[in-house]
Amino acid sequence: MPANAVRLTRHDAGVPVGVVDVGSNTVRLLVADEGRQVLTVREAVGLGADVESHGSISPVKLEETATVVEALANTAREAGTTHLDVLITSPGRQASNGDELLDTVEKAAGAPARILSAAEEGRLAFVGALAGTPGLVRRQVAVVDVGGGSTQVTIGTRHAGPTWIRSLDIGSLRLTRRLLAGDPPGPDAVAAAQAELARLLEGFDPPEPQAALAVGGSARTLRRIAGARLGRDELAEVLSLLATTPADELIRRFDLPQHRARTLTAGAVILAALQERLRTPLRVARTGLREGALVELAERRAAA
Repeated sequence: MPANAVRLTRHDAGVPVGVVDVGSNTVRLLVADEGRQVLTVREAVGLGADVESHGSISPVKLEETATVVEALANTAREAGTTHLDVLITSPGRQASNGDELLDTVEKAAGAPARILSAAEEGRLAFVGALAGTPGLVRRQVAVVDVGGGSTQVTIGTRHAGPTWIRSLDIGSLRLTRRLLAGDPPGPDAVAAAQAELARLLEGFDPPEPQAALAVGGSARTLRRIAGARLGRDELAEVLSLLATTPADELIRRFDLPQHRARTLTAGAVILAALQERLRTPLRVARTGLREGALVELAERRAAA
């Protein structure tokens, strides 16, 4: 199966399906046809910054989000999509006006929208990661999804599905604003962030997996610097680099997305802490939450 393919049912052959994902850092659109990605669009909006600073989403950000979601929904329909799943992740859960965000997004998309619980977000990331990763048939797999506002760890098997899900109320954007706002953040700030992760992970005792996958924007961006394998040594080396290298230099040297460069150190801190506790190297997966949503959308349509 190609790296950008997901397993959809034959019922969906030739019928494009789409997912709009409203997250803390970005709003994304993914359209797939016959199980293959045909269109992906990303717009940086930064809802998580509002939530972290004020506890709610400002009218200006709600309006910006509505404009972006409407444009992406129209793009999906122009591509032939007749079934659109609209998902809101941590901003909907964490903002005091999450219901207002939901209403705004739903109207802009012209389609039903839903705020995912942390468990639903973890489950969809697990389904999507395994759908795009060959092998691992009988192995217990951990999927780590570091977002801007929260982090999900899901463990299970391809056959049985997720059997253990935990969520941390911290993500790359939130940790950056709290402890890693400097450019570069510096070793002392990284050490403080690592201490904060150790505090948040007290009592975190996952079943030991036989393999581990990392999904989400932080993991995909780290792949450009450290490669697809993120073990203890690779993460320690990249953290040393990120702690002392300005964002502009990282963007230039590694062709990083600008909106990811400033939060990448935080993402690496979170991934390193979780990799240590899972006791197995992380492999960066090419598919995740949105692909998992496409799989479940196809299953719902096939059952209808």
